[in-house]
Amino acid sequence: MDDRILEHAAASDETWHAGDVGTGPVLEQLEAVTRVRAVYGNIDDAGLRSSLPLDNRFACDGLQVWMTHIAGYPGRYNKRVREQLAAGPVPDVVICGHSHILKVMRDKKHGHMHLNPGAIGIHGFHQVRTMLRFVVDAGNMRDMEVIEYPRKAN
Repeated sequence: MDDRILEHAAASDETWHAGDVGTGPVLEQLEAVTRVRAVYGNIDDAGLRSSLPLDNRFACDGLQVWMTHIAGYPGRYNKRVREQLAAGPVPDVVICGHSHILKVMRDKKHGHMHLNPGAIGIHGFHQVRTMLRFVVDAGNMRDMEVIEYPRKAN
């Protein structure tokens, strides 16, 4: 965890973490500065898996959100996600992690926005650390921006 991430989190009403939190202290540091909604990822240990859900479905100011760590992306969702999208209801936004690849795209088949914020941690194969910041207002996302840092914390 570096202080720049905590500064962004503290300036936000909420932080949404799409898994691979890493350690309990990372989650605790975020929770000390803002409300956190999160899911566990494939690298997270038993402690995080027992305290975080696989899926987190919630509403934020009228925006219906589904967050899960491993989902794939539009046209290439994994079987579990495809089945849940087919069963409905389809959320306004699906947020996932896992790939460490930043993606912001509309799912034309299901009509929702698909977000993968990439990866903000210093470990992993990604060359640039990324996260997304946006405003939720009356069921809509607006003013989205990508926040980037070099792979190594300075």
